Amino acid sequence: MTKINLSEHIRSIPDWPKKGILFRDITPLLGNPEAFILAIDAIIEPYKNKRIDFVAAVEARGFIFGSIAAAKLNAGFVPIRKKGKLPYKTQTVSYDLEYGTDTLEIHTDGIKKDAKVLMIDDLLATGGTMAAACRLVEKTGGIVEGIAFLIELADLNGREKIKKHNVSAVLKY
Repeated sequence: MTKINLSEHIRSIPDWPKKGILFRDITPLLGNPEAFILAIDAIIEPYKNKRIDFVAAVEARGFIFGSIAAAKLNAGFVPIRKKGKLPYKTQTVSYDLEYGTDTLEIHTDGIKKDAKVLMIDDLLATGGTMAAACRLVEKTGGIVEGIAFLIELADLNGREKIKKHNVSAVLKY
């Protein structure tokens, strides 16, 4: 395998979705099989030798990385979704957004008590969604072993909201 610079596969789009935002687009990375697998391997590297029971990820882009990471770690995958998207009994947690609140859900039987859980998402921005997802996993009895991201937007200080956990990011902007 040739050496790949993952940041070369992240496209920066200015003023999207609104003026003043610099959007980090992962679709070029997803379209390159070599870069995609390398990214997943880099995300799970700190956790390869730990006994991870489950990987949990928030929809939608977290699912892309989380499900493959779970398979590579020989762990179960647990989807965390927006309210009303899961068909079985759920545990919920609400959290504040810039303008209002949102709610995340997980199946009540998705994570066994005291199971070690690796949380995965594509991007760490303000940290609010991941903080809520971690609370949800802990509410179900799981232990957050770590949180892993492909990209961290360091200027937004998202680590502050999840600082009680072990956090890693492959790329930082």
